[in-house]
Amino acid sequence: MSRASLVRAIVSLIIVAGALYFAISTPARLGLDLRGGTQIVLETKDSPTTKADAAATDRALEVLRRRVDALGVAEPNLTRSGENRIIVELPGLQDPREAERVVGRTAQLTFHPVLAAAQKGDKPEKKGERVIQDEAGQWIRLGPAALTGEGVSDAAGRTDPSRGTGWFVTIDFNGKGDDAWTKLTAKAACAPVGDPTRRVAIVLDNKVISSPQVSPDVPCNVGIVGGSTEITGAFDQQSAQELAALIKGGALPVPVEIVEQRVIGPTLGKEAIEASAQAAIIGLALTGLFIVAVYRLMGFLATLALACYTLISYAILVALGATLTLPGLAGFVLAIGMAIDANVLIFERAREEYAATPKRGLLSALTRGFSGAWSAIIDSNVTTVLAAGLLFFLASGPVRGFGVTLSIGVLASMISALVVARMLTEWAVRRSFVRNHPGVTGLSSIGRVRSWITDRSPNLMRHGRTFLLVSALLTVLAVGGIAAKGLNLGVEFAGGRQLVYSSNQPIDVDEAREAVADAGFPRAVVQRSGDDDISVRTEQITTDEALRIERALERLAGDVEKERDELIGPSLGAELRTKALIALGVALLAQMVYLAIRFRWTFGVSAVLAMFHDLLIVVGLFAWLGKPFDGVFLAAALTIIGLSVNDTVVVFDRVRELWASNPRRPFAENANQAVLQTVPRTVNTGMGAMFILAALAVLGGDSLTDFAIALLVGLLVGTYSSSFVATPLAIELQARRNDPPPRVRTRAPESVARRRARQSGSGAVV
Repeated sequence: MSRASLVRAIVSLIIVAGALYFAISTPARLGLDLRGGTQIVLETKDSPTTKADAAATDRALEVLRRRVDALGVAEPNLTRSGENRIIVELPGLQDPREAERVVGRTAQLTFHPVLAAAQKGDKPEKKGERVIQDEAGQWIRLGPAALTGEGVSDAAGRTDPSRGTGWFVTIDFNGKGDDAWTKLTAKAACAPVGDPTRRVAIVLDNKVISSPQVSPDVPCNVGIVGGSTEITGAFDQQSAQELAALIKGGALPVPVEIVEQRVIGPTLGKEAIEASAQAAIIGLALTGLFIVAVYRLMGFLATLALACYTLISYAILVALGATLTLPGLAGFVLAIGMAIDANVLIFERAREEYAATPKRGLLSALTRGFSGAWSAIIDSNVTTVLAAGLLFFLASGPVRGFGVTLSIGVLASMISALVVARMLTEWAVRRSFVRNHPGVTGLSSIGRVRSWITDRSPNLMRHGRTFLLVSALLTVLAVGGIAAKGLNLGVEFAGGRQLVYSSNQPIDVDEAREAVADAGFPRAVVQRSGDDDISVRTEQITTDEALRIERALERLAGDVEKERDELIGPSLGAELRTKALIALGVALLAQMVYLAIRFRWTFGVSAVLAMFHDLLIVVGLFAWLGKPFDGVFLAAALTIIGLSVNDTVVVFDRVRELWASNPRRPFAENANQAVLQTVPRTVNTGMGAMFILAALAVLGGDSLTDFAIALLVGLLVGTYSSSFVATPLAIELQARRNDPPPRVRTRAPESVARRRARQSGSGAVV
């Protein structure tokens, strides 16, 4: 064993051992869409005195954190997003009304002197005064606030059965608050017992929550001292503790508005995890069987490396503390199918090298296969990372998790292919049995598909303009679907509220639609979701109004369970739409710039036009089918861009090699040979990804099914376009220029046909 092989073996063992340690010792951090709960996105707004900047938002976040802690939710998560947004995650909390009451309220707590009894319609006499109803519904006139919630240091809901007063709230004041409270009660204590001016009104969010009289024991002009007081009234345990939580949390420095809210049922995430796990196992098994059938021993070792990839990818995910979301789970499963691509590129290149010079042996062919495929592997993975990175930086919510897992998948696939798989395959070809029986490796022949193509050597690019015409017709058909049907924007992009319910007995859609209309929502879109679930999409409605819809369905079908509840404000929906368009535009531009730098600008333009063609066809298909365009579709769209350019890069990389090796041969002929030589890689890689996507489409549930369908169509169209759209476009553009061929960087292996012609003494090359 060479020194380099020994190093690779040691590194492989360390990587696998480390991955196994993290996988066993560190639990995965699941997003709310997988473990259930409530997520609320708050947007801070400017107040008359405070600008809603990052500093004010951070102060508001700390206030909200104290409130959420008082709720008793296990492992809550609060983070600032951007300058003026706060994301609140409450695992296990299924009632959004409770979260809204505590999190969404501004909680402007103030303490006022009561100046006199009043009548409805009375006007304040001075600035800072107000006329308002007390907790009993009687009108009173209040003076300016003498104390705010900032003077409160603590509050608690308590009960003392020995006093017989039920539940009450104790308030502790800080130094400044204590002085203000003493002065306020000292003045009130001078009024006669029973006089309205002996009362102190406590106002929360412009509503009097308590206006008790100062106790007769309090001396005039002395007031209540000691830094604490009690609020008594008609409290039960819940209301006392809720009020205490709001008071203890303090007043928010700026107002907040709920711009997004998601409630995920506890069973939905469990089903998604099980379905994705089944899809991963089935897809991995089918992919492994296919690769073993094609590449025999090398395929078996690549499957072992693929299993190591799965372990490494998961270990990186948990080690980084990344949150695994539903789209992220789909990305994790999809990356398994994409991870085989590097091995396919290497094995196909090794086959070519062995066919060109079989006397050098398997080890030499395999080594040169790794070296020759390096450029295509790097370029194809960089383009995928570009798409994944854009998802992370420009998308929001769970879709960002897809970008994270896809990026991790690319890194792990590089490790498994270039380190683990290389160590295993080089070790295998050094065995004497393998050297004496090269047929078991799957590298000793170029394969049936390649042999069939080599023997016939069809001139596909002769029909390049015909292929472009077919693609143009498909594009027109897609645009027609968009024009005729329009885009069914999901709640995430259009704003509004979407509710998904399940029940023990099937619900007729027409009856459900009528029940929802009778509940006061005649314009709601009621559809079947999955096999038995009912989806209700409305404009932006309150949680109490959503509860009316749920009760209407319960009257129709008995007990129903809320699987999903998504509320997106109109401003946020418009912002997400803009971000989606920016993400797609930047993705296309970034890919074009990268390809122009790595290849030629003609290649970059051709690849981007082919990518746009692929994306437009998938969008058109979804428009014709009426499928929703949401964040999950955005993840699929950017992945389609990555998959499409991945295929195109492999073809263009071979075009560049052949053009450099055969500079006198017409560019179109070199391009045609590149397409023919990369067909096995395209077919084999595509089959591996299709097994995974087909399993996701069948087992993945509603959102993952649409995701898998989009990627399946994108994979098929992208496979076609890399050879029959991007390549003919490059030929057309290159024909209008007189660029010299690139310099030789890696030697293209001698084709089987050329070697046969050379050995027979013929000068003909096919």
